[in-house]
Amino acid sequence: MSDKGNGQGAVRKRRFLSAEKKYQIIEEVRAQPGKSGEILRREGLYRSDIMRFENAAREGAIKALKQMVPGKMKVREVAIEDYEKLKSELEQKEKALADLAVDFMILKKKSNGA
Repeated sequence: MSDKGNGQGAVRKRRFLSAEKKYQIIEEVRAQPGKSGEILRREGLYRSDIMRFENAAREGAIKALKQMVPGKMKVREVAIEDYEKLKSELEQKEKALADLAVDFMILKKKSNGA
Protein backbone atom coordinates (compact mmCIF):
# COMPACT_ATOMS: atom_id res chain seq x y z
CA MET A 1 0.00 0.00 0.00
CA SER A 2 1.05 3.53 -0.60
CA ASP A 3 0.78 6.42 1.80
CA LYS A 4 -0.21 8.72 -1.07
CA GLY A 5 -3.59 8.96 -2.59
CA ASN A 6 -7.10 9.99 -1.71
CA GLY A 7 -7.04 8.61 1.83
CA GLN A 8 -8.55 5.20 1.05
CA GLY A 9 -6.22 2.46 2.17
CA ALA A 10 -3.49 4.97 2.93
CA VAL A 11 -0.92 3.95 5.52
CA ARG A 12 0.21 6.74 7.78
CA LYS A 13 3.74 6.73 9.05
CA ARG A 14 4.37 7.67 12.64
CA ARG A 15 5.90 11.04 12.93
CA PHE A 16 7.81 12.67 15.73
CA LEU A 17 6.25 15.74 17.32
CA SER A 18 8.43 18.06 19.33
CA ALA A 19 7.33 19.14 22.79
CA GLU A 20 6.64 22.62 21.42
CA LYS A 21 4.43 21.22 18.65
CA LYS A 22 2.49 19.05 21.13
CA TYR A 23 1.89 22.06 23.37
CA GLN A 24 0.86 24.15 20.36
CA ILE A 25 -1.72 21.51 19.42
CA ILE A 26 -3.04 21.43 23.00
CA GLU A 27 -3.44 25.21 22.96
CA GLU A 28 -5.16 25.13 19.58
CA VAL A 29 -7.65 22.49 20.76
CA ARG A 30 -8.33 24.50 23.94
CA ALA A 31 -8.84 27.72 21.97
CA GLN A 32 -11.16 26.06 19.44
CA PRO A 33 -12.94 23.18 21.17
CA GLY A 34 -15.54 22.97 18.41
CA LYS A 35 -12.83 22.27 15.84
CA SER A 36 -10.92 19.65 17.83
CA GLY A 37 -11.93 16.86 15.44
CA GLU A 38 -10.64 18.87 12.49
CA ILE A 39 -7.37 19.64 14.28
CA LEU A 40 -6.88 15.99 15.26
CA ARG A 41 -7.48 14.79 11.69
CA ARG A 42 -5.10 17.39 10.32
CA GLU A 43 -2.37 16.31 12.75
CA GLY A 44 -3.15 12.59 12.43
CA LEU A 45 -3.83 12.27 16.16
CA TYR A 46 -6.52 10.77 18.37
CA ARG A 47 -8.29 12.29 21.37
CA SER A 48 -6.30 9.93 23.62
CA ASP A 49 -3.07 11.49 22.29
CA ILE A 50 -4.29 14.95 23.29
CA MET A 51 -5.28 13.65 26.72
CA ARG A 52 -1.77 12.20 27.20
CA PHE A 53 -0.20 15.51 26.09
CA GLU A 54 -2.46 17.46 28.48
CA ASN A 55 -1.63 15.16 31.41
CA ALA A 56 2.11 15.48 30.75
CA ALA A 57 1.80 19.28 30.47
CA ARG A 58 -0.19 19.42 33.72
CA GLU A 59 2.37 17.28 35.57
CA GLY A 60 5.21 19.42 34.24
CA ALA A 61 3.43 22.61 35.28
CA ILE A 62 2.76 21.26 38.77
CA LYS A 63 6.41 20.23 39.15
CA ALA A 64 7.57 23.69 38.06
CA LEU A 65 5.09 25.45 40.36
CA LYS A 66 6.17 23.36 43.36
CA GLN A 67 9.66 24.74 42.92
CA MET A 68 8.35 28.31 43.09
CA VAL A 69 7.97 28.56 46.87
CA PRO A 70 8.04 32.18 48.11
CA GLY A 71 11.05 32.97 50.25
CA LYS A 72 13.05 29.97 49.15
CA MET A 73 15.64 29.72 46.44
CA LYS A 74 14.53 27.98 43.30
CA VAL A 75 15.83 24.42 43.07
CA ARG A 76 17.77 23.90 39.88
CA GLU A 77 18.76 20.65 38.32
CA VAL A 78 22.33 20.45 37.03
CA ALA A 79 23.69 17.86 34.65
CA ILE A 80 25.98 15.35 36.36
CA GLU A 81 28.82 16.20 33.95
CA ASP A 82 28.61 19.89 34.92
CA TYR A 83 28.47 18.98 38.60
CA GLU A 84 31.56 16.77 38.37
CA LYS A 85 33.46 19.44 36.42
CA LEU A 86 32.63 22.12 38.99
CA LYS A 87 33.48 19.77 41.85
CA SER A 88 36.95 19.00 40.44
CA GLU A 89 37.52 22.71 39.73
CA LEU A 90 36.62 23.52 43.36
CA GLU A 91 39.03 20.85 44.64
CA GLN A 92 41.86 22.28 42.50
CA LYS A 93 41.21 25.80 43.79
CA GLU A 94 41.03 24.64 47.41
CA LYS A 95 44.38 22.85 46.99
CA ALA A 96 45.94 25.96 45.40
CA LEU A 97 44.57 28.10 48.24
CA ALA A 98 46.03 25.72 50.83
CA ASP A 99 49.42 25.84 49.06
CA LEU A 100 49.31 29.65 49.07
CA ALA A 101 48.43 29.67 52.77
CA VAL A 102 51.48 27.50 53.51
CA ASP A 103 53.72 29.78 51.40
CA PHE A 104 52.31 32.83 53.20
CA MET A 105 53.02 31.30 56.62
CA ILE A 106 56.62 30.51 55.57
CA LEU A 107 57.18 34.06 54.32
CA LYS A 108 55.63 35.49 57.47
CA LYS A 109 58.00 33.44 59.68
CA LYS A 110 61.02 34.47 57.58
CA SER A 111 60.17 38.15 57.78
CA ASN A 112 59.52 38.04 61.56
CA GLY A 113 62.53 35.85 62.43
CA ALA A 114 65.19 37.51 60.25
